[in-house]
This record gives sequence, structure tokens and C-alpha cells, in this order.
Amino acid sequence: MIENKVSQPIAHVVLAHGAGADMNHEFMESMAIALNKQNISVLRFNFPYMDKRAELGKKYPPDRMPKLLECYEQVIENYLKSIDSDYQEMPFLIGGKSMGSRVAATLVSSTYEPAMSALSSIDGVFCLGYPFHPAKKPEKLRLAPLQENEKPVIILQGSRDTLGSEDEVGQYSLSSSVQCFFLIDGDHSLKPRVKSGYSLAEHITTAAKEIAQFAKTFVKH
Repeated sequence: MIENKVSQPIAHVVLAHGAGADMNHEFMESMAIALNKQNISVLRFNFPYMDKRAELGKKYPPDRMPKLLECYEQVIENYLKSIDSDYQEMPFLIGGKSMGSRVAATLVSSTYEPAMSALSSIDGVFCLGYPFHPAKKPEKLRLAPLQENEKPVIILQGSRDTLGSEDEVGQYSLSSSVQCFFLIDGDHSLKPRVKSGYSLAEHITTAAKEIAQFAKTFVKH
């Protein structure tokens, strides 16, 4: 695990990686730094199959969803036990990149029965490039976590994401507590083309600012 703390946080988050890259990937590091600049403390972690890849030097496919959910829930439980009471009073969000965001959204959906009480401490979920469907399989939708969610969700999505473009997402029926913010010309990693006039760094900064604004809605007065 990697914890990127700030001295005077406005919120704290747990950030999960996507299917193909671990917590040390450049995108994950850049997002953690961008969130820190918004005064948000960040905890990153690896799902079990990623640690197995690193240990044995072989590529293993992602764990099945039940194991991913169990891992994420355990990370949250251990993290909340380790922090002081001041942190516990701050907005607490969970989220991730692609697959990690799907796991986070599933944790707070009515389709999931948590084994631990720690999930009640979650205020909301953020999704960085939600995988609305597998690549080239737009008919296989993964909307349930965004239709039966029990916590507010913000999705930061590239407008030309091949796993859910702005045009596609506009046709989906999502919960009223799910909000989508589209980053112009961004792909599944939020990266825009040069001709768009935007850069990945700008989109990551924008995403972090939107997450910070989202977190501020949960400030306990």
C-alpha cells in the first residue's frame, strides 16, 4: 500500500487500480499527486492478483469480482481502523480507475451484501473511466452498480472512451445520484489527442478538482 498524505486534508480517499496496471502505474501516481494538490489524502493498494504478478513475474488475469470486493472491503476496514478520529470526521470517498471504479461502485450498491460495517463510513464513490461495457462489446452493459447505488457517485469519463463514450452514456438509464463529467476528447485513460488542444495532465487536474468539489458536498458541519 502507498499512502499520500497532506498536512491539512479536506477529505481522504482510497484509490484502486485498473485491470492491467498496478498502484504504481504513472496514471495512479499522477492522480494521487493531483488529489494531494486539492488537499485530499490518498491511499493506494494492489488487488491480490497484482501482487502475485509482481512476486512470480508472470501475468495473471484479474481476480473474480467476489475476491476483488472482499479485498477492497478489507482494505477499507483496515484503513479506517488505522486513522485517528479527526480523519474519521472528514469526507471519505472510495474509487478507482476502470475496473477499480467498478469494484468501488459495486461495494455501495444494493446488489452487494457487505461482510463488514466499515462500508457505512463511505460518503461517496468516484470513477475514473468507468467500464460501462467490455471493449467492442457494447451490448454487455455493466450498469447495475450505477442504477442500484446507495451512495452518490461521480464518474469522470473521457468523451471518446471506447468502454463508454459520451454518446453511449447519454443513452443509459442511471440513478439520479450518479453524475457524469466528460473530459473533452479523452480516451479510457482520460488522454486526449494533441489536436484537441488539451493534455492528459490538464484532464487529470480537472478530474481531481471535480472529485474535490464532490468531496466538499459531504463536509460535516
